[in-house]
Amino acid sequence: MAVILLFSVMINMLFIPGKPVIQFWIISISAEGIRTTIYLGSRLIMLVLGTSLLTFTTTPNELTDGLDKSLGFLNKVGVPVHEIAMMMSIALRFIPILTEELEKIMKAQTARGIDFESGGLLKRVKSMVPIIVPLFVAAIRRANDLAMAMESRCYHGGVGRTKLKPLKYEKRDKIAYIVLFVFLAVMIYLSFFSPWR
Repeated sequence: MAVILLFSVMINMLFIPGKPVIQFWIISISAEGIRTTIYLGSRLIMLVLGTSLLTFTTTPNELTDGLDKSLGFLNKVGVPVHEIAMMMSIALRFIPILTEELEKIMKAQTARGIDFESGGLLKRVKSMVPIIVPLFVAAIRRANDLAMAMESRCYHGGVGRTKLKPLKYEKRDKIAYIVLFVFLAVMIYLSFFSPWR
């Protein structure tokens, strides 16, 4: 996250033209570049904080059940909401599985003598190449195992399925909707009438 933010800051500050504020040799930082950097940097930080808050406070099951319940009205126009929620749930569950597979592969490659830590950036990128193919193979194998397990349990989508803990709208959900609506309204206003642009 810090590397992406730093890279974004450097690109925006150095390559956005405008009235120079700081100039040293061929490096020129403009006022427009600083404004754009603050604007885009704050958006990136808010995006990361929002997604982190969501993933820290909500389990994947709650997230997919909530998505299924909130967008349930789209079933009437033929949108397979339950299948979309299931795909999102599987994708969220696959992240730690793929991380675990990556650690196993890296340990195996380290035991064979590949050094991932030393050298410059280009050497580190090249040392990651032998990991890509085994990681894809492991991901496909896990996905195939999951598909077979779902098929053997006769999974047929959301038709007629019941939930162990059905979700119900409460007062805090309405408050959350109001806060979200206000936040979106502010974001839309700032995107059109922002003083940073």
